[in-house]
Amino acid sequence: MAFHVDHFIRTAISGKRKLAIPIMTSPGIALAGAKVQEVFRNGELQFKCIQTLSKEFPADAHVTFMDLSVEAEAFGCPIQISEHENPTVSGPTDIDHLRQPRVGDGRTGEILKCAKLCAENLERPVFGGMIGPYSLAGRLAGMTEMMMYAAAEPEIAHRVLEQTAAFLTEYVLAIKATGVSGILVAEPAAGLLSPEMCQSFAADYLKKIFAAVKEDSFMIILHNCGRTEKQVGALLSTGAHAIHVGNAVKITDILAQVPSSVPVMGNLDPVSVFKTASPETVYEKTTELLKATAEYPNHILSSGCDLPPGIPYENIHAFFKAREDFFS
Repeated sequence: MAFHVDHFIRTAISGKRKLAIPIMTSPGIALAGAKVQEVFRNGELQFKCIQTLSKEFPADAHVTFMDLSVEAEAFGCPIQISEHENPTVSGPTDIDHLRQPRVGDGRTGEILKCAKLCAENLERPVFGGMIGPYSLAGRLAGMTEMMMYAAAEPEIAHRVLEQTAAFLTEYVLAIKATGVSGILVAEPAAGLLSPEMCQSFAADYLKKIFAAVKEDSFMIILHNCGRTEKQVGALLSTGAHAIHVGNAVKITDILAQVPSSVPVMGNLDPVSVFKTASPETVYEKTTELLKATAEYPNHILSSGCDLPPGIPYENIHAFFKAREDFFS
């Protein structure tokens, strides 16, 4: 059955139980018997991890790997891949001599391979993943430097953002062409900005990127795990179909500001709940979140961010069991 955004959102809002879509890919690495350093360099292995997760857990949709180093690496930033965490950018690049990468450079081709395999082989909706233009600019220039440019030398900030947005527009078009049902765009660094700066240096660029791919067969989800209570207007102005928020905020404060037709996803703590708590505590925290958001049918149950490696599978099962019991 072809994917339609309107149908998916109507199902999410009017269904008998809330959808549950945690951002989880790293837990699939151990479950598939793969090695971290190989997975993040191999799109086929990434697909196998997601496929394994789809067989083990009843998520209502899947997200490809949230690897926020891929795009920065394509621009020339050095990265580090360890056995215990997602890849990280280990240093900035020279923004005065930025080379515009092509889609397929670095590991972007492996991301596209994973997305295509997911679209072709998994029954449930699959959303691709990529970084947002401001967060990418922060990795290229250095996060502190980018904030200083935005505040004191905005022309430099906009010059970098024009380049990141241009590449990301081509990249999201390529992701869309793989046949996935949508995209989750992670713009965490924008959570550090004032509402006005968030609009100028993040939301305005996101709006242009989203306009290039937005249609009823391709869902756009905007993720920001920062303190977004005062940024809701900017986030909505991007035209994203749904918003995903982190555990830094009280999700009901966000839901109260969002139209009931726009899904808000989140926001159980990936570390203190999913990774380090007991299954009983995960069950309790999930139930508490469902109770707190009961008056908001546009809430979609999710983690506050990407689940890290090393999460006990009993905890993920407890998350889904709490959802099942709450709506039984």
